[in-house]
Amino acid sequence: MTVRTRFAPSPTGWLHIGGARTALFNWLYARHFGGKFILRIEDTDQVRSTDEATRAILEAMNWLGLDCDEGPFHQCDRIEIYREAARKLVQEGKAYYCSCSSEELEKKRGQAMAEGRKPKYDGTCREKGIGPGPNRVIRFRSSPFGVTILKDLIKGPISFNNEELDDLIIERSDGFPTYNFAVVIDDAQMGITHVIRGDDHVNNTPRQALLYEALGYEIPEFAHVPMILGSDKTRLSKRHGATSVTAYRDMGYLPEALVNYLVRLGWSHGDQEIFSLNELIEYFSLDSVGKSAAVFNPDKLIWLNQHYIKSRDPKALAETAVPYFQNLGADVSDREYLKKVVTDLRTRAKTMVDLAESGMFYFNDNLKYDPEIAAKFLDQTGKGYLGKISEGLSSLDTLTKETIEDLLRKLSVELEAKLKNVIQPLRVSLTGKTVSPGIDEVILTLGKERTLKRIRHAIES
Repeated sequence: MTVRTRFAPSPTGWLHIGGARTALFNWLYARHFGGKFILRIEDTDQVRSTDEATRAILEAMNWLGLDCDEGPFHQCDRIEIYREAARKLVQEGKAYYCSCSSEELEKKRGQAMAEGRKPKYDGTCREKGIGPGPNRVIRFRSSPFGVTILKDLIKGPISFNNEELDDLIIERSDGFPTYNFAVVIDDAQMGITHVIRGDDHVNNTPRQALLYEALGYEIPEFAHVPMILGSDKTRLSKRHGATSVTAYRDMGYLPEALVNYLVRLGWSHGDQEIFSLNELIEYFSLDSVGKSAAVFNPDKLIWLNQHYIKSRDPKALAETAVPYFQNLGADVSDREYLKKVVTDLRTRAKTMVDLAESGMFYFNDNLKYDPEIAAKFLDQTGKGYLGKISEGLSSLDTLTKETIEDLLRKLSVELEAKLKNVIQPLRVSLTGKTVSPGIDEVILTLGKERTLKRIRHAIES
C-alpha cells in the first residue's frame, strides 16, 4: 500500500500555526513512507472563502517547504461530484430531502433542550418522501442502532453510540455540500490512506465513518493530533500573540526554525531538540505523537531561530535578509557587502528583524549620535583618541583582525588609557551605538575608506 496523506485547509484566513503543524505531520508521514502528500483547498463555503486566503495559504506552505505531490485541488471544482453522490444516496433510501425551515429547527432545538434531550434533528421529514425544491436540504439517514468503533492511531480505540448521531445535512439548500460529506468523497476518491488532523475533528469521525460505509468506500486510518495551547493552557489564539505562519515569517523567523519547533509540539525523538529535515523524515512516526495537548512556548521558538540564523550559510542568510533591510530603507544591491554584514550580526540576532534593525548602521555613513552618548564618548578626549586611531589606520598597509587589534593596543599604551576607553569612542563613531559586533569585525566589513570617513565625521560633529 502506498501511503497517501493530505492537508485540506479552508481558505477563510491565514494559515494558522495549528494548521501548519497538521500539514507538517501529514507531509512528514508521507515522506517517511515514500508516499504521496496531497493538498486540497476546501472552499465550498462561498461566503467566507476568498482567493486572497487561498494565495496566503499556498504562499505559507511554499515558505515552509511543504511541497505537495498532487494538487492543489479545489472543492469548488468538484461540486457536481458531490451532488451526484447525494442524489444517489437519496435514490438508495440512505438520504432524504428535508423542508424544515431554520425557524422550525431552532424551535425544535429549544424544545429538546428544555426537555433535557439532546438538541438533534427529530426526523420530521424522514418518511415524508419529499422531492427536491426551493429551500430544501438533503439529510443523511443515519442508523440509530449500534456502536461505531474506530481505532485512532494516536488516541487508541474510540467508540460512539449511533443513537447520539442525528441525520446530518449533506447538501445545503444552495446545492453545495457540507464539510462532512465533501471530505469523505474527496478522501475516498483521492485514495487517502491516512487522515491526520486536529482532534477538534474527533466528533466528526463517526459521522464520516457511516458516510464511508453508505457510499461504499473503504474507511481510511484516522489519527487525531492534540491541539496547541497558549501559556495559560487555553486554545492558542490571537490573545497569545501571532498565530499565523506568515506573521512569524514577517517577524523574522526562519522556516526551518518554525518547522523544527512545530514538529516538536506533540512529537519527540528521545531528548533531541534540533533536527535536520532529513532526520525529521527518517524519525517521524505517529507512535511518537503524544496524546496530550502541547503548550506553545515563544522562548523555545526564539532559541531555535537564533540557532538557525547563526548556523545558516552567510550567502543564503544575506539573501534572506534582503527584504528585512529593504523594509528599513537600506540599499542592499551590493550582496558581497551584505554577506559581510550578516556574518558580523548573525551570532547576536534573535530574528531577521533584529538582525536588520541592529545592522542598519552599516548602510548609513552620516550617523546621527544620541546627545548623551556623544557627550560621554565624543568629547574632547574621545575625539583626540579618534584622531590618533585615524592616523594609525591610514598608515596600515593591510587591514586584518590582527593588525587592527595590534594598533589599538599600542595606542592604548601610548595614550595611557584603558583599551576599552579607546575603543568605545571608535565604536560610537562607526556605529552610532555603544554596543555592536567586535570592533575589528566592524572595521573589516566597512573597509578602510568608509571607516576613516566615519571617524572624520565623528570628529567634526
